[in-house]
Amino acid sequence: MSRTPHLRRGALTGLAALWLASIAGAQPLAPAGAPPASPSKGDVVPAFETLGVDGKAARIDFPKGSKTVLLFFLSGCPSCHKMIPEWNRAYDRRSKDLRIVGVIMDPEQAPPAFWSTMAISFPVLRSPGREFLRNLNVNRAPLTLRVGEGGKIEDLAMGVVDPIRLGELFAPATPSPR
Repeated sequence: MSRTPHLRRGALTGLAALWLASIAGAQPLAPAGAPPASPSKGDVVPAFETLGVDGKAARIDFPKGSKTVLLFFLSGCPSCHKMIPEWNRAYDRRSKDLRIVGVIMDPEQAPPAFWSTMAISFPVLRSPGREFLRNLNVNRAPLTLRVGEGGKIEDLAMGVVDPIRLGELFAPATPSPR
């Protein structure tokens, strides 16, 4: 029995993992059994400038009293495809003082078929780049971050999130004490 098919399969699996990591701007692979680093409550998201998917310049900052939910996703991610309708529902029900922004992490422009098949209600920006994602430890998608004033992460959820948990992340912003 030849080992060649097994070696090819292993090599292909390794190449696929590296390709997926490069798309997401991931950190190098962690040791076996160790979860990859990810953002944590209390981490700070710096203000950033990027382009919207419409090509217009946008700046995202986090002034005093603000609440922002950042939705990180990839166009080719099946779990992201499951979250987009949930994010749309949460966006439609959100408090008007809560800003919602999608951040598409694809290094290249998402294929036109993605935009024609995935109806997205919330505004979407392109990721400011791999360095931005790396500095935030955003290396998995989908990721939902609730960010308060000064860019401080108040809450987060990774992967597919149930509607109740999503409601918590999209809860109305509470005014900061004066």
